[in-house]
Amino acid sequence: MRSQNWNGCVLFLITTAIIVQAVPRIVDLSHKQNNDSITWPGNPPYQFTVLDRGFYDNAWLENNHFAMPEHMGTHIDAPAHSVQGTWRTDQIPMEKLYGPGVIINVKSKVENNPDYRVTVADLLTWEKKNGKMPRNAIVVMNSGWSSRYPNKSLVFGTSTPTDVSTFHFPGWHENAVMWLINKRQVNAVGVDTPSTDYGQTTNYPCHVIMGENDVVGIENVANLDKVPENGSTIYVPVLNIFDGSGGPARVFATFDDESNKNEPRCNPDQLQALCRLIRKY
Repeated sequence: MRSQNWNGCVLFLITTAIIVQAVPRIVDLSHKQNNDSITWPGNPPYQFTVLDRGFYDNAWLENNHFAMPEHMGTHIDAPAHSVQGTWRTDQIPMEKLYGPGVIINVKSKVENNPDYRVTVADLLTWEKKNGKMPRNAIVVMNSGWSSRYPNKSLVFGTSTPTDVSTFHFPGWHENAVMWLINKRQVNAVGVDTPSTDYGQTTNYPCHVIMGENDVVGIENVANLDKVPENGSTIYVPVLNIFDGSGGPARVFATFDDESNKNEPRCNPDQLQALCRLIRKY
């Protein structure tokens, strides 16, 4: 009898774990790479050539060729992008390309100031609301700027998007970046704009600071309103480009969708496993 009771408890626990669970949400945080993709003035445009698209010996075949700058669309800046002798793209450890997601919402501050830079005060405000930032986080500014993508004039904040001196868009203040590195040991710092430094910079201090400290930069991040400010995990799977200074990345976030947390969920494989257990007992 004791054995049967124990078996029943085990079955109950397994059934509960299989059927009742949080529903994971996955959000794509990247823009599509195509002819409209944003890159810095002076870089070549995106190129896509269809090599094969049709039936060959009664079998369908598609094969294409594409070419693009490393720093186009949603992409990363490797430390070597700004500081000589630091990690190139293929040298970045995998553990540096994911971490707890921290979204810093500054949309209200950007409305009347396109040159806004995220400050230490913004970070402390986030911590007052959410608690201390976890170590090895991926910290991303949400300025609402991604809604302008891929209109170059709107993204660069100027009617002359080939003239860097006229750019107006938000970014990070170097003091905030230093605080994140020294106080919270972050893995990466990102933005939904074309540069981690704001548009009017002339010396790119955030790029230099991150490069010197082997911190990855992420630019042109999308869909940040679909991710909670706290509680997600962000992944930055950049192409493993040998000798690269950066590269395109299909950045994405995962988190538990609390609104559906208690809904029964059971996929076919889990259901079959459950049926086998029931038959066994």
